[in-house]
Formats: sequence, structure tokens, C-alpha cells
Amino acid sequence: MKNVANQRYYLVREDVLTDAMQKTLEAKHLLQSGAVSSIWDAVKEVDISRSAFYKYRDAVFPFHSIVRERILTIFIQLQDEKGTLAKLLEIISIAHCNILTIHQTIPIQGRANVTLSLDVTSMEIELDDLLQQLKKLEFVESAEVISSGAL
Repeated sequence: MKNVANQRYYLVREDVLTDAMQKTLEAKHLLQSGAVSSIWDAVKEVDISRSAFYKYRDAVFPFHSIVRERILTIFIQLQDEKGTLAKLLEIISIAHCNILTIHQTIPIQGRANVTLSLDVTSMEIELDDLLQQLKKLEFVESAEVISSGAL
């Protein structure tokens, strides 16, 4: 998976999206509305491959869903040292993000993985700036956005 944390995001008109991207949006709508019950049914309905759907599903979003649901999931690898999680969460709090879920693995070989789901509706800094702040912490080995949109 590409490191989306270092990517920039753009708002583009529908007519410049590829056919596969537009069909992915249609398939996602069918799934969200309950018109179909599985990804297989959705991709058959809109006539795209499952691989195309999986390629674009976390990359294209209708504008209204991004405005309404500003939820991000961030994956962070950090060194296992006393107080690291507290320092990490302090940065998140200062940025005015609301922590929805926290999952931390048991440290193995001095490292732990933390996955945070954040409501960033009230975030007062840019996402790129938040990620850079997290990466600057001496105990953070990596920080990546792994998904965005609604839960």
C-alpha cells in the first residue's frame, strides 16, 4: 500500500474522473444505501472488476461525505517507551481531534503499533501538519493515514 500520508488531496470535477473511479463511487453508493448486500453484487451491478473497486474505494469519495464525515484512521508504529502513548495523544488533543477508538498491540521487540480513529471535524491544523508533528516525535517510527470517510 502506498504511503498516503505524504500525498496531497484534490477536489476534482466528476467529468475528469476515470470510468473506473466513477463506477467505484456508484458501487459504494449501492453498498451504503443497502441496494446491494455485497461488494460482489455492487461491482456486478455497475460493471467493474473487484480489483478496480478495491484499487479506488479508499481513494475516491463524494464531496458531501467528506464534508459530513471527517473521520480518519491513522496507523502509527512507535518505540515502546514509558509515556509514549500519552505524548502521542497529547499532540492529537492539541490539534482538537476527537479520539473515537484506540488500538495498541502488545509491544514486541521494543515496538508497538497504534491505530487511532479520529473525528477531525474540529481539527485546527492541516492533516499534513498533524502527520508531520507525529513523525517528528523521537519515538514515532512511522505515521500513515490508512482510511478516511465514514466509519
